[in-house]
Amino acid sequence: MGSNIILTGFMGCGKSSVGVRLSYRLRRTVEDTDKRIERQAQMTVSEIFERLGEEEFRRMETQCLEQLKEEQQEQIISTGGGLPLRERNRELLKELGTVIYLRVTPRTVCVRLAYDTTRPLLQGENPEEKISRLMQERAGVYESTADLIVDVDDRNYEEILDEILEKLDGIKAPDRTERLEEDNETAGN
Repeated sequence: MGSNIILTGFMGCGKSSVGVRLSYRLRRTVEDTDKRIERQAQMTVSEIFERLGEEEFRRMETQCLEQLKEEQQEQIISTGGGLPLRERNRELLKELGTVIYLRVTPRTVCVRLAYDTTRPLLQGENPEEKISRLMQERAGVYESTADLIVDVDDRNYEEILDEILEKLDGIKAPDRTERLEEDNETAGN
């Protein structure tokens, strides 16, 4: 498994904002998959959806993850909300590092994205109903892909970051113990 920290979750859960703040705390670079795709395609995500379609955008997400895997850097990776929907992407996420699902409620997403016209999947009538339906469809995918789940509703960034770092430390602690035991066994032989 890679040593990246990957943030997943529904649009509006705070992946990009948490990613930037986490990168400062851990002194790692941050990569946002949507922004990387936009740079490479020289189009916004909305334009890609409009001109090329969702399926092409999903293919670009897979290609982006494959590129990140080749780079083998220790970084924070913030993903697009629909990225884990493809099975291949879920496999790549697991290979890239520790996956953290930032869980949010539909109501919080509605409040946060009320005036955001850049989200292609939220355009049209009754965005709150669409958000609830999409979140129900995706919840199992997010949960099954995640190594850690962090609830973000009614919490500030410091609280979220503290929980992430505490949980990451909890994951790494057994690894250190196992390595120490292995080192001691090797030293004894």
